[in-house]
Amino acid sequence: MSDSGRAADTGATDQLRGIVGLVGDVLGEAVVGAYLHGSAVLGGLRPASDVDVLVVSRRSMDDTERRALLDGLYRVSGSRVGARPVELTVVVRSEVRPWRFPPTGDFLYGEWLRAEFEAGVTPRPEPMPDLALLVTMVLAGDRPLAGPPPARVLAAVPRADLLRASVAGIPGLLGDLDGDTRNVLLTLARVWSTLATGEIRPKDAAADWVLARLPPEHRPVLRHARELYLTRGYADETWSDELTARVRPHVDRVLAEIGRLSQR
Repeated sequence: MSDSGRAADTGATDQLRGIVGLVGDVLGEAVVGAYLHGSAVLGGLRPASDVDVLVVSRRSMDDTERRALLDGLYRVSGSRVGARPVELTVVVRSEVRPWRFPPTGDFLYGEWLRAEFEAGVTPRPEPMPDLALLVTMVLAGDRPLAGPPPARVLAAVPRADLLRASVAGIPGLLGDLDGDTRNVLLTLARVWSTLATGEIRPKDAAADWVLARLPPEHRPVLRHARELYLTRGYADETWSDELTARVRPHVDRVLAEIGRLSQR
């Protein structure tokens, strides 16, 4: 991990303690373990990175626990409280060991869902293909926040399921292209890289991998997204008209490469 990544990671320590404490207070002895994934284990937290935590539980939560966990997350997540956004996923251990695809996630919180939760929606169990990616990152990162090492809790994800999970979220990504351009471009770069190599790279490293394979006319938008990821929070993000006009042709080219690899 780079020095900047370590510094950002260190800055999230108190927040992580709060998350682990909250999960313990709500789930008690049902908690098997809590594990870091995402940017924190893939090269270090960046200015706009979420704090990504996977919690493995012995059982599904009841409605009272779901609301208590939501209420606690409102107090530790996001700019309203001067903290990084938290993405918290809870999965029942029997859903991921032995491995099955797609597993059912028991609970998902992210700041992009906050408005609907505050309006009264409660996170429910639902199929979650992305758990293939999360589990793979947790096992590779080996960063337990509570409980035993992840290899004692989680089963390895077969490569075929990792690749299926990588492409499963593409329709949702494309729906967010205008409002979350940098993340969509970087995530599509990661999908292409993962399909080709079987590796989940940090977003900037995935962008580097893709940039080396793109024709020159399709590089500027991804280069800009990479620079934003490394140096800017969302409030400081800007896109020129020229770059904006190049986004869709770039995406079409990347999708063509993803489609070619998906048909193998």
